[in-house]
Amino acid sequence: MRSIKKIVKKFTPPMIINIFYIFKAYLAAFFYGFPSKHLTVIGITGTKGKSTSVYMLGKIFQEAGFKVGWSSSMSFHDGKKEITNPFHMTMASPFIIQKILKKMLKNKVQFAILEVTSEGIKQYRHLGIYFKTAILTNLQPEHIEAHGGFENYKRAKMKLFEAVSKNRKKGIIIVNGDDENAQDFLAFDCVQKWVFKKIKNNHKIQSDSSVNEVYYEIINSDVKTTKFILNYKKSFKEINLNLIGAFNASNASAAGTAALAFGIKIDTIKKALEKIKNLPGRMEFIDQGQDFKVIIDLAHTPDSFKAVFESIKKLKTPDAKIITLFGAAGGGRDKWKRPVMGKIAGQNSDYIILTNEDPYDDDPQQILLEIKSGIDDYDSRIKECRIFEILDRELAIKKAIEIAKKNDIVLLLGKGTEATMVFENGRSISWDEKRIVTKYLTTKIRTS
Repeated sequence: MRSIKKIVKKFTPPMIINIFYIFKAYLAAFFYGFPSKHLTVIGITGTKGKSTSVYMLGKIFQEAGFKVGWSSSMSFHDGKKEITNPFHMTMASPFIIQKILKKMLKNKVQFAILEVTSEGIKQYRHLGIYFKTAILTNLQPEHIEAHGGFENYKRAKMKLFEAVSKNRKKGIIIVNGDDENAQDFLAFDCVQKWVFKKIKNNHKIQSDSSVNEVYYEIINSDVKTTKFILNYKKSFKEINLNLIGAFNASNASAAGTAALAFGIKIDTIKKALEKIKNLPGRMEFIDQGQDFKVIIDLAHTPDSFKAVFESIKKLKTPDAKIITLFGAAGGGRDKWKRPVMGKIAGQNSDYIILTNEDPYDDDPQQILLEIKSGIDDYDSRIKECRIFEILDRELAIKKAIEIAKKNDIVLLLGKGTEATMVFENGRSISWDEKRIVTKYLTTKIRTS
C-alpha cells in the first residue's frame, strides 16, 4: 500500500496533492460539524517536548477544575478516558482528529490541547481546526530532508501561529524566548504574546509591555527530581518535579506559561506539576525488582540523545555500565542524523545494541551501517564499546536485559509508547516496548 502511495505521489503534480489534502481536512471538519468552533483549542508545536508539554498542561487544567482533552504522540484523552495513541502518527489524520474533537465536545470539554507537527501542517491537517492558542517549545533541525531545508521546516511550524493570528477572535501565542527563532514566531498579530525564558548568569529581568514574560531558574536536577523556580511578575514559586532531566523544567514552564495566560494561579500550576510521577515513554523507569535500571524514552534526534545521556550521568555509579539500544527511522528521513546519533552513543555508552526502529522502505542493514559510521569516527572510546547488531528489536531488548548487571543502566531509545513498528510497503506490527521489557525482566529475575 505504501509503495502504491509513493508511486501516486511521484507522478501527481504537487498542487493536486495539496488540493487533495486541503479537501480532506475540510471534509473531515464538515463531516463532524466543525467541533473546534465550540472548544478552546491549544496547539503545541516544536522539535522537542511537545508531548510532555501537552500532558503537563492537561494536568494543570484538570487541577484547576476544567474539563480538558488532548491528542499527542503519547495518548488521546476525550475528556473522560485516556488511551495510548494507537496510530503511528504524532498528529493524526483529519478524520481521526475531528472525531476526537467531536467526542471532546460531547463530553463537555472546555480546553482541547493538540500536538501539532510540521508534517501534519505540510499535509494541511490543521485546517478546519480553530486554534485559540499556539505554543512553540523549541526549534532544532529535524525532518530537514522531508521539508527540503530548515527554513521550510520552520515555515511549516509558523503556519500554526499564522492560523491563530487569522482566527477572527485572534488568540494567544506563547514562545520559548531562549530559542534563536523566537522573534519570527512573536511577529504574528495576536491579542496576547507570552515568552518563557531561562534565567542565566547575570541575567536581569527586563519588562516589555507588549510581551508577558515568564522566567524559570533551575535550582537542582538530581536522580529523582528537577527543582526549579517559576517567576511571573515577581511572583516566585519553587516547583519540585518528580522527573529527571533539566529539559523537563523547560517543558513545565511552557505548560505553566500557557496556564498563566488563561488565568490559572501559580499555586495551582505548582500543585499539578508536582503530582506528575512519570511520563509514559519519556524517561520512564521500568522496575520489576531488578538490581539495574531500565529506561524507555522516545529520544530519536541528536539533541534528545544528548539530553538523555546528560540526565543519566546523575544515576550512574562508578562501577555501572551504560547499555544503549537504538535504531533510526527509515523512509529516507533525516539520514544525516544517523551517524551523529551513533557518535553520541559511542561517546556515552559501554555497550551499544543497534536494532530496528521503523525502517519503512529503507534497507535496515544500511540504516545500521550509517549509524555505525558515526561510532567508528569516534575512536577514543570505541575500544571500550561493544557493538551488537540485532535487527529484531524484541531480541535486541532481550540481549540488553541479559547482559545487564548490578547497577547498570539500560537505555531503550526511539520508540517510547509507539504502538506499531513500520516496515517495507507500509507493513506494520503491533508494538509495546514496556510489555516486552517487562516480560524479559520477569524472566531474568525468575531464573537468576
